[in-house]
Amino acid sequence: MMGDPKEARAEASPPQSAARGGLSLLSQAESEEPSAQGSALLVGGNEVKSRAVVKYSSAPPRTAFARLEEKTDLKLPPANWLRESAKLGPAGTTILGNSKKSKPFSSFGMAYDFIDSVGNDVDVVSDSENIKKLLKIPYSKSHVSMAVHRIGRTLLLDELDIQELFMRSSQTGDWTWLKEFYQRLIDQKWQRKKKSKEHWYQKAILSKFLYYSINGDGAAQPVPSPAEQQESSSSDQTHDSEGASWPAPFEMPSSVSEDPSASSQGREPLEPSCIVGHVASAPKEQNLTTLFNDGENSQGLKNDFVRNILWTFEDIHMLVGSNMPIFGGGRYPAVSLRLRDNNKPINVLTGIDYWLDNLICNVPELVMCFHVNGIVQKYEMIKTEEIPNLENSNFSTKVIKDIAQNILSFLKSNCTKEGHTYWLFKASGSDIVKLYDLTTLCEETEDKYQNPFTMPVAILLYKVACNMMMKKNQNKKHYGTIRTLLLNCVKLLDKSRHPQIIASANYMLSELFQLDEPKKEESSDSPLNENSDESYSEEEEEMPDSDENGSYGTSSDPADDNKAVAIIKSVGELSVPEKYKSIHQIRPSCAFPVCHDTEERCRLVLSYVLEGLKSVDSSIKKENDLPAADPSTPIPLKYEDESTRGGPEGLEKQMALFLDKMGSLQKGNCSGQSGMTPGSWQHKMKLQLILKSSKAYYILSDAAMSLQKYGRALRYIKLALQSHDTYCCLCTNMLSEVLLFLSQYLTLCGDIQLMLAQNANNRAAHLEEFNYQTKEDQEILHSLHRESSCQGFAWATDLSTDLESQLSVSCKCYEAANEILQFSDLKSQNPEHYVQVLKRMGNIRNEIGVFYMNQAAALQGERVVSKSVSAAEQQLWKKSFSCFEKGIHNFESIDDATNAALLLCNTGRLMRVCAQAHCGAEDEFKREFSPEEGLYYSKAVDYYLKALRSLGTRDMHPVVWDSVNWELSTTYFTMATLQQDYAPLSRKAQEQIEKEVSEAMMKSLKHCDVDSATARQPLCQYRAATIHHRLASMYHSCLRNQVGDEHLRKQHRVLADLHYSKAAKLFQLLKDAPCEMLRVQLERVAFAEFQMSSQNSNVGKLKTLSGALDIMVKTEHAFQLIRKELMEECDQPKNDETTPAADSSPNLNREEVIKLLSIFESRLSFLLLQSIKLLSTSKRKMSNAEEDAVLQTNKQIYSQLLRATANRNSTVLERVEVIICLLEQLASGSSGSSSSVVP
Repeated sequence: MMGDPKEARAEASPPQSAARGGLSLLSQAESEEPSAQGSALLVGGNEVKSRAVVKYSSAPPRTAFARLEEKTDLKLPPANWLRESAKLGPAGTTILGNSKKSKPFSSFGMAYDFIDSVGNDVDVVSDSENIKKLLKIPYSKSHVSMAVHRIGRTLLLDELDIQELFMRSSQTGDWTWLKEFYQRLIDQKWQRKKKSKEHWYQKAILSKFLYYSINGDGAAQPVPSPAEQQESSSSDQTHDSEGASWPAPFEMPSSVSEDPSASSQGREPLEPSCIVGHVASAPKEQNLTTLFNDGENSQGLKNDFVRNILWTFEDIHMLVGSNMPIFGGGRYPAVSLRLRDNNKPINVLTGIDYWLDNLICNVPELVMCFHVNGIVQKYEMIKTEEIPNLENSNFSTKVIKDIAQNILSFLKSNCTKEGHTYWLFKASGSDIVKLYDLTTLCEETEDKYQNPFTMPVAILLYKVACNMMMKKNQNKKHYGTIRTLLLNCVKLLDKSRHPQIIASANYMLSELFQLDEPKKEESSDSPLNENSDESYSEEEEEMPDSDENGSYGTSSDPADDNKAVAIIKSVGELSVPEKYKSIHQIRPSCAFPVCHDTEERCRLVLSYVLEGLKSVDSSIKKENDLPAADPSTPIPLKYEDESTRGGPEGLEKQMALFLDKMGSLQKGNCSGQSGMTPGSWQHKMKLQLILKSSKAYYILSDAAMSLQKYGRALRYIKLALQSHDTYCCLCTNMLSEVLLFLSQYLTLCGDIQLMLAQNANNRAAHLEEFNYQTKEDQEILHSLHRESSCQGFAWATDLSTDLESQLSVSCKCYEAANEILQFSDLKSQNPEHYVQVLKRMGNIRNEIGVFYMNQAAALQGERVVSKSVSAAEQQLWKKSFSCFEKGIHNFESIDDATNAALLLCNTGRLMRVCAQAHCGAEDEFKREFSPEEGLYYSKAVDYYLKALRSLGTRDMHPVVWDSVNWELSTTYFTMATLQQDYAPLSRKAQEQIEKEVSEAMMKSLKHCDVDSATARQPLCQYRAATIHHRLASMYHSCLRNQVGDEHLRKQHRVLADLHYSKAAKLFQLLKDAPCEMLRVQLERVAFAEFQMSSQNSNVGKLKTLSGALDIMVKTEHAFQLIRKELMEECDQPKNDETTPAADSSPNLNREEVIKLLSIFESRLSFLLLQSIKLLSTSKRKMSNAEEDAVLQTNKQIYSQLLRATANRNSTVLERVEVIICLLEQLASGSSGSSSSVVP
């Protein structure tokens, strides 16, 4: 028994391949001729290149032909006539010439089987008889009638039997428009031409000859009776007339059944749950026939050739079907057998026939049997390359090559529209060849679907596109071709009759656009635009240069008509070399559309998705449809959960419901409302279309987010989640990939809600964008509502006006996204996305924590009458702390030390807010630093130290490190300041408080980086100076108040002096703290005065006075800064009179300057007076010139100071300038006497 013929449908077998499964592939080993695989034939000095590769053969192994004895009467039937033989197999009758006539769709059958070759590699697909008929046009007077279809760069040629068509037209009424057109323009007196008795006689005698030639045991079969012979003869005639039956135009299938041909091997499915191209059969309710059927009613779409051969003739690649009987064995491994009447010489047409048959089938020799009136006379062996030189049959192979190239060029130049049926026609005895566009002619009639080629062409376009889609990742430059094929396929089909193919085609169209492709792929050098070499100008081809390329257009000749697309005025033109354009310049224009932005690309995808959804919805049983709804009218919700308005608590309930639903999806529950059967093509296709729409809306939302159009972004992500919700309702088995999409959608939704919360100022514009909806979006949503209420994610996509609610929704989105990642091990499969989700969770919890913390601080600021901390404040603290704690855990779980440190820092700040809340709980006059304050400040310190430990070193993140350090320093400083200013003397001893203050100040100083040149350096210097000042003041105070322990007093004296000097140095570095500098120096002077009060000797006192005056001199820099600011203040009103002078210099406190100036004047006056007294005392035993000079200088300065202070009308600036002048004098005077003053 023979094996499955499909097994042999592969590329040409290697030379040594043997017959497989009872099938035989013609190979070089069998023919044993050097020209078997490819041959260059030298005929008449002209070289013609020909190469044939058998793609498929259903013929059994070749048998040697039986050489008949002379005088054998071929009119008598052999014993095995019309009998099947085990040797021949089922194809026996076909091989021996008794097959039915070639069917009108024979090229489509081959194209379906070798879909890889169609549209790309092959120029022509046709029956070998049609090829021969075309190449014989210039030599033959007989008529030519062929249907031509273009698929990509491939032309499909089929015989268009006008007689058969018009016979059918008279019976059924179909094709009447073509019959009328034919009678009007071509043959006004058309009538069916009957074949002569001679035709049937020659056919019968050839059949008997071939059966006689079989070398086997067939002769043992009984001779059929005359009645049987008559039956056979009549059946033969019947087959010839009825075999090529035309399918009714309306009996077209609605679906493509699975075709497991060899060309589909190695395909990868596009989507897991719906493989485009392999769609199930249409429902029986549609009462349509199936497309591929092995029975009698196969509608001519079956590949029933014995051999399919890839024939390369010169540079033309053809897929040819052939039924020529080939014999072999013995001395003749491969020969063709021909029967000739000895009384009739071989003419050119017969010679071309024989030559082309042998070339196409790679047969090197021809055996010719001559007979006279059916009596065998002799045999003659002729080599294939000798056929063109036979007597009476001379022809040039070069001319045949030119004819082939010219005809192909003519057809490719004019058959430009994919999906159209072209008709190539030459009337009997005419030299004119015309090409008509039957599709255009048909569209002018009432029913454009009367063209029976429409459905096979559409199916082929679909299958070619489908095949290319399977390989789309290998070569993106075919995208333009695929898109053109699919658009033409959809254009051909009636939406109401073929919803499945249209839905599938639209889905594939949407698949062509890579939603997430980078923008660089859209540039001009993109692979998608590499079709420029294949593009062509239709105008150029419709109006070529008549001198060079011949005229395709109509002429004034009455014989011509204006309905023809193109005309060859004389068949003689076909013999002129390169009369028409080269085939290499004629390629279809299939440039892929360049989408300039993401939104345009997504909108294209959604338009295809919508068309697909419409097709699916239209095919679902009418009784299961929902009541008709207007797509422009919003669909009311079926329920309103009370929890939807319940804030975060309501969200919790909805989240729980959602997660329950996600869990049930894992178990395979599904519930669509429209009644689609799970597993049906509608169910599978709608799932994929809905998933595609959700992806497109997600990309649109992401793009809007990047443009800061947050209202639009929320609208798109809402549509994406509504699509996904519908998908969940329909899906029987949720894939991990789809769950990942959902996690990504919710993550983006969380981002959008957060950005809306942070951009509350523009809420009106965002709301307007959110509520806007296109008609396309409404129609897609309408299709979704057929299956689901689309409310599964309503909690995540509402645009709230409440900030807390928006932040809560954002947080819940991230939490849901995280929960989904836990469902099916997605966390480990997508670590990057998992990290991003946790980062966002940590971030939103930080935002919510800060929000609650700020609310608590605001409540604290409003608290005036009530002294105690309110329960509302405490509740806000707890919420804030909980958020910070969860956020820290999120960041720590992904080892994000930097962000964890920031949240620890914010927790520390929360503790400080709590501490500050307890500050106002007591009367200001009885105020003491409370234990609660101490506790919260200590907790704040702990959190800041944890943050530093989390960071490890400053190198990890210098900015965060410096920020945490500053906050820690501030906390220590605040604690120390409060303990110093509001000493808890009721609970602690003075010494203990002083010790704690000192320790806290030193810790603050430790974390205050004054050396690093950062933006915070001036602040750090000011803080450090303030700390030293406060410590000096504290030790100064202790020294004044302490009695007894001399060692401790000395220690305090040294520490006070040290800290005063350090404070002075640091304030000296700052340009904006002259008052602080002045205050420190005045305190130092007071400290010197205090020391002087305890001294007894004049020398000691004089020395202390000299040191105090030196400190006074050092304040000149501070007064210079004050003078500069006062002068700027005076200049300000001239430039802007509306600005008050007091407010023009916010850095300078005028009242404080006046106060400090008065103190400075009084202290300087006191020091000068004491100095004068000591220097001029009569008790001094010794005096010298230097001391006298100092005394005189001090007297002069003292005198000037008294006069200046006596003038009540002096301005602050004048007083400052006097002080600066006096200090300069004092500096010059004291510098010369300092050596003598100090012993």
